Parts: sequence; structure tokens; C-alpha cells
Amino acid sequence: MTALARTIVLIVLLTALAGAAGAWVGFQYGLTRVQSNSSLDDVLHHQLGLTAEQENRIGALEAEFAKSRKALEGEMRAANRDLSAALGSEHEYGPQAKQAIERFHLAMGALQEQTIKHILAMRAALTPEQAERFDKTVLEALTAGQP
Repeated sequence: MTALARTIVLIVLLTALAGAAGAWVGFQYGLTRVQSNSSLDDVLHHQLGLTAEQENRIGALEAEFAKSRKALEGEMRAANRDLSAALGSEHEYGPQAKQAIERFHLAMGALQEQTIKHILAMRAALTPEQAERFDKTVLEALTAGQP
């Protein structure tokens, strides 16, 4: 392989890896803003005046979601390992790389969907007054940092 060909392959690999890393970081940042937002957690557990029954119900929902989230995050890590292997063997955006990226996107989409379902399930445990305050906090978290 000529020096020019090696340089081109290296550039393609670095570009693909940077893109995957950027997507991962962006996704994690967005998920953190919604799921782990301290103001959402603070509102939910400290400002809404939840009853013991509501705390128990929401705690069970959070435990269930944590398992689902962990599994889907594991799937995204596995897809990134597949992408790494594909780029290492194909040295181009070939079928294996495409398949790994699609696998990552499916897991990421499933996690986003599960996160929204989890938020709505927690909302269902609230009174109408509590839900109004919760909704405001969730909507602010989803649009934080946007012009």
C-alpha cells in the first residue's frame, strides 16, 4: 500500500471514529439532560410532596428503567466495538461498518423511546397538580440550551 493510500485510509478511519464518538457524546449529553437532570430529580423527589405510595411506585419504575437502560447502553457499546472491528478490517465505510452503525442507532432509538415511556409512567403516578409542575420541568430540560 502506498503512503498516499495509507493516509487516505487513516483519514477515513479517523473521520468515522470521530463521527461515532461525536454521536455517542451528543446522545449521552442529551440523555443526561433529561434523565439525570438534577432539577428534574429534585422536583420529583423533593418538591412535589410525593406520598409514600407514589415514592414506592416511582422507585419501582426507576429500578425497572435502570435495568432496561443498562442493557441498551450495553448494546450501544457492543455496536461501537463492532464498528471498531469493521473499520479495522474493512478500512472503509463498508457493509460491516454500516451494519454496526445501524445497530447503534437502533439501540439509541430504543433507549430514547424507553426514556420517554419511563418519564410518562412516572407522570402517571402523580396528581394533576404534581404532573403540571413535573411537565414544566421535563419540557424545560428537553429544550435547555436551545435558542
